[in-house]
Amino acid sequence: METLGCPKNQVDSDKLVGTLTADGLVRADSPEDADLVVVNTCAFIEAARQESIDTILEMADARREGARLVVTGCMAERYGAELAESLPEIDLVAPFGAALVGAMPATRAPAVDAPPVPTPVRLTAKVAPPAFDLLHLPRPASTAPWAYVKVAEGCDRNCGFCAIPSFRGKQRSRTAQSILDEVDQLAAGGDGLREVVLVAQDLASYGLDRSGRTAGGADDDLDSPRRGTATGGSKPIVDLVRAVSGRVERTRLLYLYPSTLDDALVDAMLATGVPYFDLSLQHVSRPLLKRMRRWGEGDRFLDRIARIRTAEPRAAFRSSFIIGYPGETEEDHDLLLQWLEAAQLDWVGFFPYSREDGTYAAGIGDQVPDGLVAERLRECVELQDPITARRRDDLIGDRVEVLVDAPGEGRTFREAPEIDGIVAVPGNLAVGSVVELVVTGADGPDLVAGPVDDRLAVAGTGGSR
Repeated sequence: METLGCPKNQVDSDKLVGTLTADGLVRADSPEDADLVVVNTCAFIEAARQESIDTILEMADARREGARLVVTGCMAERYGAELAESLPEIDLVAPFGAALVGAMPATRAPAVDAPPVPTPVRLTAKVAPPAFDLLHLPRPASTAPWAYVKVAEGCDRNCGFCAIPSFRGKQRSRTAQSILDEVDQLAAGGDGLREVVLVAQDLASYGLDRSGRTAGGADDDLDSPRRGTATGGSKPIVDLVRAVSGRVERTRLLYLYPSTLDDALVDAMLATGVPYFDLSLQHVSRPLLKRMRRWGEGDRFLDRIARIRTAEPRAAFRSSFIIGYPGETEEDHDLLLQWLEAAQLDWVGFFPYSREDGTYAAGIGDQVPDGLVAERLRECVELQDPITARRRDDLIGDRVEVLVDAPGEGRTFREAPEIDGIVAVPGNLAVGSVVELVVTGADGPDLVAGPVDDRLAVAGTGGSR
């Protein structure tokens, strides 16, 4: 199983692996050893699509004779017919509704006489969810001390640059009980589950579709004094965060639309002991954000970050920004640079605008030249990298609680798995343990930590508290 793209794709792969394992197959260590090779693709932007195609061809070359190659995921959903026609190496293109049931017989014998490739299925947002729904499949127990948990599929927003709603559909949230059952299931194996990372396309809007509400409207106002739902209770995401945090030591949230980060959700996140805020900002220029069909502007974002830091000075912040969106001016770009200097975020990703067929932005003109996009992106990175490094340097001498993910490698609450930097720890610490260490050094995005007894050795190197 080769998985590309975001954590939500990783959850889909885990569920497919669980299903195939239940059908009698066994996970192979390499494509050379497999009877069935699956590539779970990403189609978010052009670079991701190219990586998916490269991986498909790589797996086709690496598989042994008689093995079947199946392509699923976002590219299979969005470009299924084109993939089947242009890449004869593929034995089956399986969009979300087709999935992999029946892709192989229950035995592990080589599929030399594989059946012909079926006609690719093309699903749209208007089609009802299939009976075989990845969102509701069970998963095997986690083999790591942390796991992603997808709480919803699809998105009700209409961001100008994003094609996801066109092939993932409208938001459809799982029940809270099904999510909690999955957390319990993931925790059933190994040495226990220490951290759950909740993910969705629009995480803070979880459950609103089940209650007949949608993202947007009056709730999209950070200055609104309202907390919770229109009926006076908590928003579903707040209740879910509280429930999950009662089962695991760490509950982390990824991909928060800024307007839905209200006081109640902030309070719930701080109460988990993981003050990590991954805000999907995309830009800070109000005119450009309007062209993006997004809410917000830089001063409001800064105010919200400041209010969170007042409540919890240790809070860590991540965001991502699109560079070169159609109509982006030098004034917009300069405003972003100034904002980054003021915000002092811990982690930032910058992405060049990618024109996506069928999106609003694809037809509005005012495209920014590629060379100028590259120049602006470079300026952003050159500004942000030292900020990230300084915020890591400031931790030297601090005591931190580290979750050991693998021998010699761990994370504090400040680092999301597979996304941010890591903490290098003594190799004799047990995987899955949570230990108190002292930060002894920093190297760009990464930290080095050792036993607390070594604290005096680093007290003079800066940042000691």
